[in-house]
Amino acid sequence: MKRKSWRKLEERFFTGLMWLAVLTAASLLGLILLTVTWRGIGALSWEMLTQAPTGAFYLGGGGGILNAITGSLALATGATLVALALAVPLVLYMHVYARNTRTTQWIRLSLDVMWGIPSIVYGAFGFSLMIYLGLRASLLAGIIALALVVLPILARTFDEVLSLTPRELREVTFALGTTRFEVIGVLLRQTVPGLLTAILLAFGRGIGDAAAVLFTAGYTNNMPESLFRPVASLPLAIFFQLGTPFPAVQARAYAAALVLTAMILIISLLAHLSASRLGRNVIR
Repeated sequence: MKRKSWRKLEERFFTGLMWLAVLTAASLLGLILLTVTWRGIGALSWEMLTQAPTGAFYLGGGGGILNAITGSLALATGATLVALALAVPLVLYMHVYARNTRTTQWIRLSLDVMWGIPSIVYGAFGFSLMIYLGLRASLLAGIIALALVVLPILARTFDEVLSLTPRELREVTFALGTTRFEVIGVLLRQTVPGLLTAILLAFGRGIGDAAAVLFTAGYTNNMPESLFRPVASLPLAIFFQLGTPFPAVQARAYAAALVLTAMILIISLLAHLSASRLGRNVIR
């Protein structure tokens, strides 16, 4: 009886800890959303969302953050596409051609290390590479630096999705006489929901990163014009506006933060929906 009572007490204790962790995380998220909304909703306007900044924007003049919104979308889209082109063949090679080998272990370790490296390090690496090659800050440089940030996220997420596919699916496919290359098509059709979720998670991480693009993409008040020209981004727009002594401009910074937070929340919801809705037809 004593052992049974102790187990019940232990279960209640750890259940309470889990609920405390959930409530703490939810409270912190709610506090962040409340603060950003309260301080930024008053400065949010249609003009701010649909116009580029004027020369006196950071002194309280007119204009908006359209350049930063489109710049962030361009950076995140380009980086996600580059990371996707690298991650999908790499992960498929791990699961089809080098399954359960030392090579696969080293690849996973390398991706985990890359995931843990701060994004500012990738920005510094990109900046050093730009100096060596004699290049200037541009959209292309920002995409390359940001692709290094999102690559491990996309690759490891897709890796975990492929790890969840039933072993019997591969065995049945091979039993039908298919080649390893044909197995790749079967696995891709099986893991489309998970791959889409990985893409959205990487895109959401890329759109909110500031450190990697600080030294590589630069900043400009103009709309994105070329891969070889500087481009603005929402995180840096928030940073520069908060650095001014004008309360009206600081309020715009919180409005820009509200826009960025809303974009990331929408992307997160889409990732959740893709995993739940499209995953209904996946063999488990």
